[in-house]
Amino acid sequence: MSEGKKYSKPKKFLKMPHLHGGKEQLREFLKKNLTYPQQALENQIQGDVIIKYKISDNGEVSDPTIIKSLGHGCDEEAIRLVKMIKYDSVKNRGVRVTAHNRIKIPFRLPKQKKQQIKMVYTQKSSGDKNPKKKAEKPKSPKTTYTYTIKF
Repeated sequence: MSEGKKYSKPKKFLKMPHLHGGKEQLREFLKKNLTYPQQALENQIQGDVIIKYKISDNGEVSDPTIIKSLGHGCDEEAIRLVKMIKYDSVKNRGVRVTAHNRIKIPFRLPKQKKQQIKMVYTQKSSGDKNPKKKAEKPKSPKTTYTYTIKF
């Protein structure tokens, strides 16, 4: 080795399409645009759909193929989402390059709030049954009990 020679990281020959905003923006895009299929909701289906697809030099997604399926409408929704993704276009010295990518789209059931039942029981004290005293306010207070049942 000669002392005056510096080694640098080799440049990549081909530039690959990338997302504007990165993976974080992709997660936000998926969360915002994902519509949970009704059939999957009814059957309590959740999990991940894995799709592979091609990206043209223009950044357009084509040929989505399911690698790991969930069924119940989740696969169709995942394909719809993947087709909506737009990558930045890339110029590779005049050569058109098609890139391949795969993505995992999570389907998680929305969290349900715990159901609560409130029961209120009011007990009136037994006072005199004299009609003359009915016009007066009762002197004894009402006793109220509140029960909350969570399940």
